[in-house]
Amino acid sequence: MDLLHPFSNNLKLVGLLLLLILHGSLSDKNVKNSLIIVDTVEVDDNTDAVVEDEDEQDLQDQEVFNPTHEWQVVKPGQAVPAGLHMRLNLQTGKNEAKLLDEKYDTGITRKVSKSSTDSGIYTKEELKEALAKFKEEQKPKNLETVEDLKQRFRPIDILKKEFSEMNINIETDFDIMTRIINRFNHSMSTLAEKLDALYELEYYVHQVDNAQDLHKLGGLQLLINSLNSTEPSLIEHSAFVVGSALASNPNVQIQAFEGGALQKLLVILATEQSVSVKKKALYALSSLLRQFPYAQHQFLKLGGLQVLKNLFREKNGEPLFVRIITLLYDLIMETLLLYEESNIDHIEEKMQQYSQISLMGTMTEQGWCPVIINLINLPENDAREKVLKLVSVLTTVCKDEFRANHNLNSILHSFQKEYEEFVSEEQKSGETDGYFSELLSLVHEVIDKLKP
Repeated sequence: MDLLHPFSNNLKLVGLLLLLILHGSLSDKNVKNSLIIVDTVEVDDNTDAVVEDEDEQDLQDQEVFNPTHEWQVVKPGQAVPAGLHMRLNLQTGKNEAKLLDEKYDTGITRKVSKSSTDSGIYTKEELKEALAKFKEEQKPKNLETVEDLKQRFRPIDILKKEFSEMNINIETDFDIMTRIINRFNHSMSTLAEKLDALYELEYYVHQVDNAQDLHKLGGLQLLINSLNSTEPSLIEHSAFVVGSALASNPNVQIQAFEGGALQKLLVILATEQSVSVKKKALYALSSLLRQFPYAQHQFLKLGGLQVLKNLFREKNGEPLFVRIITLLYDLIMETLLLYEESNIDHIEEKMQQYSQISLMGTMTEQGWCPVIINLINLPENDAREKVLKLVSVLTTVCKDEFRANHNLNSILHSFQKEYEEFVSEEQKSGETDGYFSELLSLVHEVIDKLKP
């Protein structure tokens, strides 16, 4: 037993060493798996310790965010180009960005450069490229042929039928005017309903095609017939619609003349009616006569000038005076300007028609010269302007009567002095070609024409 005691002790020692070695190897393995490697910065003893953040290192290396079609983290301080998708990732708490998808593409691709900042301001080169691309996209395509348009767009009748099947009612101007005329002509319509219909109709007939449709629908003749009404308001509004339909519309002028409009309008102006009614009748008469020499010729034959002259005796008729003067001046200028033009269609035919009209000769025969002189002292400058224009063109036939009227001469010189003061005020304010300058020139023109 004594011999084995040292050996057993040795075995125990060997076993203990083996356990220690095995325990050490396992411990080393666990330690290696639990290590975290960190960068270290050596700090001088005389300075404070500074640990640079990873984002701050990246900012020095990269100033501009380079986007892709995948979401990327936008690091603090990076310049983000305009036109990107931006979001805040709620899981990480960081901002992310990516390029726009194709369906959101605006057609302008912006280059990211050092000059591009998060302010969204484009460089000059970027703007030039964007403008060039925009102009290229705006170039007109090949014009479609008539057949292509016919295939793409369906006739209005077919569209109306399809809308009708869908319980959708679509009305053209023609349909609306038809409904209005039927309401106006209905035997059960009250005066208020008729006046309301005329008010609506006047809105539509300013358009040339609508005015011609008015005749096709029989509405023009209805309105002309209503000029014989015993109801003043109906006469007034009917004349208003007729005048609007005739304005600068030769076809409708002819149709109205053939429908007896001229005679009916002269009757209104020659009989006892209110000034408001006569104003609308005079408006319709002016629309009928302008640029229509045959109607002007018939107007003179029917004594139209005498009818207009009698209106100057009208009590409170001042609103009519300027309208009459304006009409006469315009009719005279039509003839004078015709002889100065050489490129008018059918010039010879028109000159022959106007040669049958002796408007200024008829005015002198009927004593219009003193009537015009009495109007020159109207208080409003606009009215004076129109009278002075008519006096200027009538000096060829009324010169002797104008010169013999000493009152006219004194009035013209008073106008001259008055307008010279106004022109001086205009010039002081920097206005060289003002309204009063034109009036002063017109006064000088009349004075010069009346000189011996």
